[in-house]
Amino acid sequence: MSDNHRYSFSGNKIDPPEVFADMTVSELIDLFGKTGYNARRLAEAADIMTKMIETDATVCLTIAGAMTPIGFGKIISTMIEKGFIDWIVTTGANAYHDLHFAYDLPVRQGHFDVDDDILYSKQIVRIYDVYIKEHGTLQSQDTIIQKNIEDIYHINKNIENGSTADLSYAIGKATSDKSKHPEKSFMVSAFKSDVPVYIPALSDSSIGLNMLPLMLNEKISINVIQDIAESAAILWKSDKSGGIELGGGVPKNFFQQTGPALYQILKIKEGGSDFIVQLTDARPDTGGLSGATLQEGKSWGKIKTSHKGNVVVYGDVSVYFPILCAHLLTKCKSRNKKRIYKNKNKWVEEMRQIFNKK
Repeated sequence: MSDNHRYSFSGNKIDPPEVFADMTVSELIDLFGKTGYNARRLAEAADIMTKMIETDATVCLTIAGAMTPIGFGKIISTMIEKGFIDWIVTTGANAYHDLHFAYDLPVRQGHFDVDDDILYSKQIVRIYDVYIKEHGTLQSQDTIIQKNIEDIYHINKNIENGSTADLSYAIGKATSDKSKHPEKSFMVSAFKSDVPVYIPALSDSSIGLNMLPLMLNEKISINVIQDIAESAAILWKSDKSGGIELGGGVPKNFFQQTGPALYQILKIKEGGSDFIVQLTDARPDTGGLSGATLQEGKSWGKIKTSHKGNVVVYGDVSVYFPILCAHLLTKCKSRNKKRIYKNKNKWVEEMRQIFNKK
């Protein structure tokens, strides 16, 4: 909306919309767009996400919160397979819990109002109203991850100096080859589609914890600064860039800092991303990164402009994200996959040469 529009009585007339039986998700989105508050923001988010796809923007999905324990890995897989997601930044927890479903390790619906001392005595781990077994799931998963990473290291020792995307690619391949239901894992879909998955806070997760014994025995390590170089190179090589942020936290900032990395640090490209949609329940007035408005990001060079192409929708990601995905799948045709993983190292080298010529 232009400044002239913002300060005039010229917006669309609010005429109470109709709700009717057998409404589609897209019809519901259209209804939201005729109203106000976060319903209207959700419709705006749907419009911006559609523009990302239709303009062939390079789209990053950031995943904070506990999205995969409730089964959202399969939704993310569908978006990857349709070519709607080109790279991912996630917490290690979401990557770790995603694997449970591929390996058929039990995750159950539970209850949020319980005595956690009793759950602990029964070796049940709780994420709000989701239950996970300590031995049947977590420790089984730990054994699988440690074995897979150890096997990967012995086959390809170059992973020691690689990025977290290289680690994720290897985990995705191992899960694709060895698990019972690889189709249920977004890590597998990312591997098959050459979608790099970055875990910038790797050490703050079960995947990081599982690398501890391997590091003590084999001295395996990951170069997280390589993550910065690769993610900056992705923005550098993108004609248009977009982000879909589920929650905030480290994944949100890691994606958005690609603009300052190129502009403030390397001084080779100005601009930031063209589109960003954030779904969050975090407030902006407490000074936290998760609640920082996207418009504020313009002052850091994280987005092209604070005036269009970005919106924050306040509310529950677990409700909003499936609605938006269903709308996109209805409105947008599949895209050719960009297969960024196969190009990332070449792009970093090109960026290095440009930087060193300055």
